[in-house]
Amino acid sequence: MIVASTTLQCFADRLVRDAERGELRDGETRYLLLRPDSLMGMFSRLAAQARGEALAALTAAVAEAGGRSAARYRETTPGGPAALFEIFAETAAQLGWGVWTFAPLADGELCLDVANSPFAEGFGPSSLPVCAAITGMAATIAENILGQPAVAEETRCVAAGAESCRFIARGRHPQQRRSR
Repeated sequence: MIVASTTLQCFADRLVRDAERGELRDGETRYLLLRPDSLMGMFSRLAAQARGEALAALTAAVAEAGGRSAARYRETTPGGPAALFEIFAETAAQLGWGVWTFAPLADGELCLDVANSPFAEGFGPSSLPVCAAITGMAATIAENILGQPAVAEETRCVAAGAESCRFIARGRHPQQRRSR
């Protein structure tokens, strides 16, 4: 299992706060602070079908935008997959996305366990997993580690009564790519 390390360049140290412009940036990437209950409260207020569509859209948007960060980390982080897992876990914690623990699984699958997900907490009780943003990041991290398109799913969620949130990511098979 791989968890965050303090030996990598700290995301919080790279973050530039510009009060005059009213922004936070890590290089060219702009961030914002938003309460999880504000974001996830929007999803909880949607009808079930619309909620599913909106969470799927969030998954895709985070995979796309987070993919740019993941690619930058891959290009600038020596040490291969273990170092990348460390920087992803460290950055997630500094962003307030909980405590991430990665474990490679058989057949090119990756497992991500998340303790203290702000998305599950912000949504509240749910019959289904709600951590769409982390699902998107899990997919793009797997793509960067595996070197091929990947998909991820949240297999358990604190909002649905689990002890922690778990995500399984795997490379897409050719027939899955065609059916999209």
